[in-house]
Amino acid sequence: MAKPVTAFTCTACGASHRKWSGRCDACGEWNSIVEEAPLSQGPGRGLGAARGRVIPLTGLSSDEPPPARSASGIAELDRVLGGGLVPGSAILVGGDPGIGKSTLMLQAAAAFARAGARAVYVSGEEAGAQLRMRAGRLGLADAPVRLGTETALRDILTTLDTERPDVAVIDSIQTLWSDTVDAAPGSVGQVRAAAHELVTFAKRSGVAVILVGHVTKDGQIAGPRVVEHMVDTVLYFEGERGHQFRILRAVKNRFGPAGEIGVFEMTGGGLAEVANPSALFLSERGQPNPGSAVFAGIEGTRPVLTEIQALVAPSTLASPRRTVVGLDGGRVSTILAVLEARCGVPFAGLDVFLNVAGGMRVSEPAADLAIAAALLSAREDHALPAETVFFGEVSLSGALRPVGQAENRLKEARKLGFSQAILPTVQKVEGTDGMRVTRAADLTSFTGETFGAG
Repeated sequence: MAKPVTAFTCTACGASHRKWSGRCDACGEWNSIVEEAPLSQGPGRGLGAARGRVIPLTGLSSDEPPPARSASGIAELDRVLGGGLVPGSAILVGGDPGIGKSTLMLQAAAAFARAGARAVYVSGEEAGAQLRMRAGRLGLADAPVRLGTETALRDILTTLDTERPDVAVIDSIQTLWSDTVDAAPGSVGQVRAAAHELVTFAKRSGVAVILVGHVTKDGQIAGPRVVEHMVDTVLYFEGERGHQFRILRAVKNRFGPAGEIGVFEMTGGGLAEVANPSALFLSERGQPNPGSAVFAGIEGTRPVLTEIQALVAPSTLASPRRTVVGLDGGRVSTILAVLEARCGVPFAGLDVFLNVAGGMRVSEPAADLAIAAALLSAREDHALPAETVFFGEVSLSGALRPVGQAENRLKEARKLGFSQAILPTVQKVEGTDGMRVTRAADLTSFTGETFGAG
């Protein structure tokens, strides 16, 4: 029999290596490669040693009803989950340290328990006294949630199998250890084994399991990437430390739309849901100032209006600064290049700062026109009309391309008091909902009509 080959795995990205090295070739992380014990088949345990059973096959059509969902009563959380929690589902929640993951999960467990579900909260990071103090501070002391503090995976599975709750929260998966894996807690082998056992238990028992995960410095959930493939739903809890807003974003959801967001506000009594995030993100917007443009975006299935702020100032550096917060830096560099090459608006020798108000992150290409408008407004020191929203994609030729769900964007803008929208000429809009629509074919015409240049 062939001798098992020792494997070396990167704890940052999960890449496999034939030998140990100080730096991972896949992700570039230093001191992240650890040795993994080989999987020994042993006599008679190979795939060809015994004949397996025949699995039943079915057609694509089915008369089975859709899975029943359990609503928590927290509308923003239920929205991100696709309408509620599906029995037997496995959910992975990641976020930066101190962003409020444990607070959100404790509030969610209490909400499910008050709605009639049996909820169990198992923490491997905090003592029971700490959890009870937090529950008291959040006003959840009377919620019928069963608490447990344990890191041994075998004991946790035995407890869940005995209690058979409707929902179980495990905080966090990086603290769990399995006695069948010879590795430290938080290693690739331990995280993979714990995720596999918990997901298998959820499917077998019908218990909805919510796993809390740490993230790396790059914002990715720590551990092997295979964990995100195992679970049904992956949620990221985002936000800036200096802002009170928090965004719960679904990047994967087998039971609902991916890309959906829920907006929360961090208060002294915990996380409060925000029913109208557009109004909240624009609440501190006063008189129109140069460098401010309102973008009508789409996050998941809901329209969200955000303010994009720009500042352009003379630079004393040989290489002017380009500081971007809440936007894709590469996309901003592309728009700056298009403005210089196609519109004749130079930014050489100028520092450029861009920010999305409220700590929101915008990744839509539809924000290109709003970014360009904010940059031009800041450079020309010319304030844009306060009642105007922008959306449209900018191509490398300077042309403006259409984007999806234009009607929903205009409807949300109209609801918040905006009366004008600037969008691409080729954009098809079936109903303007009372909005005055101004169209532009490319950035050159937009620059000339809005700022009298080009």
